[in-house]
Amino acid sequence: MSTFKGKTVIVTGAAMGLGLAASKVLAEKGANLSIVDYNEEALSKAKEEINAIAPETKVLTVVADVSDELAVINYIDKTVSEFGRIDGFYNNAGIEGKQAPLVEYDINVFKKVIDINLMGVYYGLKHVIPVMQKNGGGKIVNVASVGGIRGVINQMPYVASKHAVSGMTKNAAIEYGKDNIFTNAIAPGAILTPMVAEAFKQVNPADPKAAEKEYAQRNPTRRLGDPKDVGNLVAFLLSDECQYVNGQTIAIDGGESNLYGNS
Repeated sequence: MSTFKGKTVIVTGAAMGLGLAASKVLAEKGANLSIVDYNEEALSKAKEEINAIAPETKVLTVVADVSDELAVINYIDKTVSEFGRIDGFYNNAGIEGKQAPLVEYDINVFKKVIDINLMGVYYGLKHVIPVMQKNGGGKIVNVASVGGIRGVINQMPYVASKHAVSGMTKNAAIEYGKDNIFTNAIAPGAILTPMVAEAFKQVNPADPKAAEKEYAQRNPTRRLGDPKDVGNLVAFLLSDECQYVNGQTIAIDGGESNLYGNS
């Protein structure tokens, strides 16, 4: 089993969904955590849930809007002040936006998706990497999506932002691999998080569970992913066991992306 004893990991978007799931896995493996989210109440609840399963884990909470560069600098500075170093960074915070055709998409929602999903990830990389350089290295996991490796109908800004995350991951990997900094991205498919549940409500407002069940039947595994599935992958990519994986966008979708284009 991977161990993170004595290591510090920042997780953004940590109050729920994939961020919270990964935080719990990392806590169980001994990491000190700096958990970041814009929702203060949900963040406090997340800390309680983490400490309930890993009482010895040190958890710093920082309220921040990742689309604000000064807020990003603040959560990094607070983490270093509290723990002295940053060994891992799960650059997870993101939003889906709304579902609408390209020509009808609300430009203000479009810009918000780009600000959070693209610029938020970029600001995190920009300010975490220098800390890792001083530490002698580190591991970074950005969150793309299957929407970062293919198109998704009615989700133009989301797809654009997640393709950008995949591209930034490649560049960070080739620029900073020499500093013992490994940067990868994950591309989750339909993992049953609150954000995905909300998407099913948009698809079928009258019966979102029916939409969920229909979607799951398209997957080779005939189920949606569990957030802990993603947490386990993130923990591996942030661990010392991951020593030669760099610049990759790894799909975690039950194999569904291999079906696209096939009837």
